[in-house]
Amino acid sequence: MFEKLERNIQDMIAEQQIKLGYLEESVRLYYPLESLNGLLGVAHDAPEMVSLLGKFFHDAREKYGVVEVTEMDGRFCLCLPPRVGKYVHEHIEDYAFIRELIETVSGHGHDFEDLLAVFRKYSDCVHVESTSHGEFDYLVYFQDGLPDEFIYCISVEGDHVTYHRFTRTDFESLGLA
Repeated sequence: MFEKLERNIQDMIAEQQIKLGYLEESVRLYYPLESLNGLLGVAHDAPEMVSLLGKFFHDAREKYGVVEVTEMDGRFCLCLPPRVGKYVHEHIEDYAFIRELIETVSGHGHDFEDLLAVFRKYSDCVHVESTSHGEFDYLVYFQDGLPDEFIYCISVEGDHVTYHRFTRTDFESLGLA
């Protein structure tokens, strides 16, 4: 039940470390209730979710240390101790795709085709869709969920390309699908 949440936590921390570098520090991740329900495959209200997360992180204390879970107005904060980031830094190595994607968008002189080449390097099952609603220019994701299950919203701003990535649940909640 908690595998998707654990993977999401690792993905968020890995992306942060790739962008900003590794520091042994606490990390706060914020999730709306709808996101947690989607990741866990449940339909809980906020008090039920606080209880479920509290039990999970208590049972996983040996792995995670003490994780503080707080909620305000349906928005949850998971305060993860430094050992979680350290674990991701030292043990999780399958982030080649996101590392290369970040390097590409961070470099000068790269365009959408360069970014798309990174996706296609890691999969033959890349969905690419041009959009016209003005929020972003392209919707890109791996149809088979490999190497990740995120939905990437790509914007081309002059000679610079940016991305935002969402879980499918979070993307669908935006109402742009």
